[in-house]
Amino acid sequence: MIYPQKNRFRMALESSGKWDFRKDTLSQGLWKGWHRGFKKEKTLRVPGSWNEQSPDLMNYLGPAWYQKKFSFHSTLKNHKFFIRFDSVNYHATVWLNNKKLGSHEGGHLPFEFEVARYLREGVNLLVVRVEGLLRPDRVPPGNVPPDPKDSFGNQFNPPVVYDFFPFCGIQRPVWLYTTPKESIEDVTVTTDIRGKSGIVRVQARANNTQLANIRVSLEGFGWKSALESSLRKGKSSDALVVPQARLWAPRSPHLYRLTVELRRDGKTLDQVRLPVGIRTIAVKGSRLLLNGKQVFLRGFGRHEDYPGFGRHLPPVVLRKDYRNMEWVGANSFRTTHYPYSDQDMDLADKKGFLVIDETPAVGLFFSKAGLKKRLALCRQFTREMIERDKNHPSVVMWSLANEPHSRKPTAVPFFKSLAALARSLDKTRPVTLVSFLGSTEESFRFLDAVCVNRYYGWYSEPGDLPKAIPRLSRDLDAIHRKFRKPVLVTEFGADAIPGSHANPPAMFSEEYQAEMLERYWKVIRDKPYVAGAHVWNLNDFKTAQATHRPNGMNYKGIFTRNRKPKRAAFQLRKLWGPTGER
Repeated sequence: MIYPQKNRFRMALESSGKWDFRKDTLSQGLWKGWHRGFKKEKTLRVPGSWNEQSPDLMNYLGPAWYQKKFSFHSTLKNHKFFIRFDSVNYHATVWLNNKKLGSHEGGHLPFEFEVARYLREGVNLLVVRVEGLLRPDRVPPGNVPPDPKDSFGNQFNPPVVYDFFPFCGIQRPVWLYTTPKESIEDVTVTTDIRGKSGIVRVQARANNTQLANIRVSLEGFGWKSALESSLRKGKSSDALVVPQARLWAPRSPHLYRLTVELRRDGKTLDQVRLPVGIRTIAVKGSRLLLNGKQVFLRGFGRHEDYPGFGRHLPPVVLRKDYRNMEWVGANSFRTTHYPYSDQDMDLADKKGFLVIDETPAVGLFFSKAGLKKRLALCRQFTREMIERDKNHPSVVMWSLANEPHSRKPTAVPFFKSLAALARSLDKTRPVTLVSFLGSTEESFRFLDAVCVNRYYGWYSEPGDLPKAIPRLSRDLDAIHRKFRKPVLVTEFGADAIPGSHANPPAMFSEEYQAEMLERYWKVIRDKPYVAGAHVWNLNDFKTAQATHRPNGMNYKGIFTRNRKPKRAAFQLRKLWGPTGER
């Protein structure tokens, strides 16, 4: 799925702004015909979560309806028209001019419909029914029955089993875009290094391609080359050799420009452009190698979360997050706990951040009830994520899940299936999952790297860092002894309520958070097999209500929810910045 582009062959219009909105508390909209248009209850901003836009919507997760009227006048002939949603959470059904286009389950990943036959000259009506009900057979699950053997079940209101708020709505941009009827449908780019040369392999798929061919050109830094090849069964594959290639890496994220054209008889029928970073990523023993050299991932877990917008980061906020990460000295992050927006991934490419890209499979459990559907959804999300993000040089690892409750034997075949799928879709990147189990996570045996979340000194040994830190050291050693693979500490941290201070440091104070992170960091950097560490979290974020979440907030950010630095931000800058490891 190629992101909407504007050029002389393609048109793209974003439908941001005010949309009509109405709650459907009694689930009556379908049989009352709201898909034909409804009387608005209020006006909401799209993109954005509905929960943050009105007090009566904060904890509402049931069905609701959006509608938008738009004018359409086109002289384009021989074109296809699509409506694309970058993310709707959690379940969406879409109508255009009273014609049902289809449905999509799962937030955080895009879906689209071809709509040329339903568009009208003049005014059109787009209607979307959205609901985010929490059910145990969904991913991520909710309303999970308690399991006394696993200390697992509902701990929050709303009843989620994960530690972030279940925002609902149309949370990323909506597009009306076109392609020529004879068009490029997909492009896959893989890169390699041979001596000082870069190898760029391009696979392109097109439709309606009788007697057509593909022309691929790459340019950048005063260099340009092109190849042309015939299409076979709608596919073409080319390899370009870039002499004296400038490689993509965190300190030097060099991007070439790839142009792919569909041509016939010397005439261009369609064209798409993509940025390309030449780099390799590999696991060798206990090391993670970028461009053949050992690399250490230093950064954060993050959330798409901001006051008033919920799970949508406006461009100015997104750029602020990147400036804050750069200021602290980070070089990486994990998309906790769902794929981030296309705009976020583009910035990672441009800014040179290494990304562990994670599916929305957080809080998985493996009871038989609903397991088959959860696996089907995880396979769907794995496929959608890799198909969307495969061309980003910033993505260096696929994560299949976060903190699954995987003590049951059914977890191993579950993740074997997902790992096999990920590797069939992309053979160039390592595959992992993130676990709290450590050495008892059996799925690490067939994955490429070991990612563990550790909170000694917080959820265990609370307030006792002298006891917690030696336990962390022993635990990491035991994990590595068992698996002999790169270990990444993908979460560690402590809540610090902004402005709370204590001497000596005490839990929930800014001093305790800063000291805990510093002590963890010294242990982590002393372990040669540790390939990376991500502080939890970059920013404070909204959660469902719970006794351990004052104000419905997780305060583990080193910046506040409004992006103001805490003491820990300055402490990490000393460790990572110009006087530290940067």
